[in-house]
Parts: sequence; C-alpha cells; structure tokens
Amino acid sequence: MSEAIEKIKCLIIGSGPAGYTAAIYAARANLKPVMYMGMQPGGQLTTTNEVENFPGYPDGVTGPEMMIQLQKQAERFETDVRTGWVTRVDFSGYPHKVWVDDTKELHCDTVIIATGASAKYLGIPSEQKYLAAGGGVSACAVCDGFFYRNQETVIVGAGDSACEEAHYLSNICKKVTMLVRSEKFRASKIMEERVKRTANIEILYNTETVEVLGENDLVTGVKVKNTQTNEEKVIPCTGFFLAIGHKPNTDVFKPYLEMDEVGYIKNVPGSSRTNVEGVFVSGDAADKTYRQAVTAAGTGCMAALDAERFLASKH
Repeated sequence: MSEAIEKIKCLIIGSGPAGYTAAIYAARANLKPVMYMGMQPGGQLTTTNEVENFPGYPDGVTGPEMMIQLQKQAERFETDVRTGWVTRVDFSGYPHKVWVDDTKELHCDTVIIATGASAKYLGIPSEQKYLAAGGGVSACAVCDGFFYRNQETVIVGAGDSACEEAHYLSNICKKVTMLVRSEKFRASKIMEERVKRTANIEILYNTETVEVLGENDLVTGVKVKNTQTNEEKVIPCTGFFLAIGHKPNTDVFKPYLEMDEVGYIKNVPGSSRTNVEGVFVSGDAADKTYRQAVTAAGTGCMAALDAERFLASKH
C-alpha cells in the first residue's frame, strides 16, 4: 500500500480564482503545486455568463473562458492540474494526509483549501432553466446587477445579505421587489430599516416563488403566491436574484479545522493560516463577506505566500 502514497509539497484543493491564483504563485516559488479541481472545475464563476468587474478585461469575459485562461496560466508554470475531488483528510499529524476519490492517498507538506461555497437556490425547474441559460437568474447582485440597470428585478431573501443586495440593486434598477417568505425579516434592524426607507424597493411578505417566467431563455417575470391567502400573481421583471445564503464546501475538513456555525473556515486575521499548521484557506471557503472573484484571487496569492514561508521555516 505504501507504494501508492504520493508525496506532495503543496496540494491545492479547488479550482476557482483562489485556487488558480494560489497555483500560479506556488508554482513560481518552486513549490511544485498539485491541484485537484473538485466537483465543479472552475468554481462558481463557471455559472456566470459575463464577468465585467475583474480588472484587466476591458470588454468583459465569460466565467468559463476566464477559468480556462487561469488554468492555462497555472499550467504554464507547471502546476499539475488534475480531475478528482478530496473525499477524506487527516490533519492530526504531519505530513497532512488527503484521500482523493476515496482511493488515492497523498501525503502533503502544505495544503491550500480553495473549495469555495455554493449558492443556495430554490431548486424549482424554471429557476434552474434560466440559471443554466444565463438569461436572468443570479445569486450575486454585486456581480450581475449592472446588466439590469434601469430595469425591474425581483430578489428572494430576508437576511442581512438579502437586504444589502436589494439596496445595491435599488441604486441601479428602476424597481426592486423583495420576496420575504414569512411575515418578518431575519435581518438586523438597521438593514431592515434601510430597505424599508428605500422608495423603489417593494417588500412582499408571506410570499413564495411559484415559477420563473420567460421567453427565449430570457426572464420576463415571476409568478408568486401569498402563503396566507393562496393568491397568485405575476410580477414583471428581467432579473431574478437569490439571496438565501451560501453553503461553504468545507464538510470534509470539519473534524480538524475551526469553522463558524455555517461552516466557513476561520483564518488567523491578516493571513490565510488555519488552526492547523501548514493548512491554509483562500477564497469563499473562508470569505462570507465579499465573495468576489478578485478578492478570492487575492487570498489565493496570500495562501501561496504563507505556504512558501511555512516551508522555508521548516528548513
């Protein structure tokens, strides 16, 4: 069995902007990084049709195209990019043990976690259809709100991030309708008051989404239902935003790493270090505040530099 164990200097788990940036920096530092791309190669950005807010792309770029370019850049510096996902880890000793696809055992001097987070969706077929088509369903108002300037949008959610995103959209869109499932917000009072004070935000309580409506892959409206009266109506809109939370893809690390109550990995402030020596975290696996490609890339750089310094201190 021991012959099947592979020794790795720097393992990168995940392949979004954080993972690829970590790979570029680690490879240039001669850490010979090995990356496993995970269940969604390229991460959340592969579901984004247009990326217009990442520096260096004056004409914008599609999410998938950007990920292909990042992968090529990482491979240019000889990052070993592989398919497969991590199914088990053992961070109780050193080197760190990681299993890929339940079969392959790796012994790693450093591990950079870039597994990201997955946006929560309602899961109704029409929502998934227009999400796949890229024609009006989004889980990131900051990323995609610009495409709906001077148009009418609908946002689902009742927490702080929903209020924040609704307020963000209100500065761009003609009208924002906020769908709140119960009779009250879950958000903090200050955030709730902010949306209530905003003239072009309409709040519908006790309201659930029945169906996302559209034509030719573009959203034209949302059919909703009042859960108390069972009355249904159609709200015209071109954009349908979800702000019902994210789930960090960190379950596999739970036995060893400190996390918050939702599952975001805690890092030492000002660094990418976790509570386990030689294990670093970058991107949306730790970041519940910004969740942008550019901030993920920045923390990927930090993780690679931290890993390099850690290895240098060992010699």
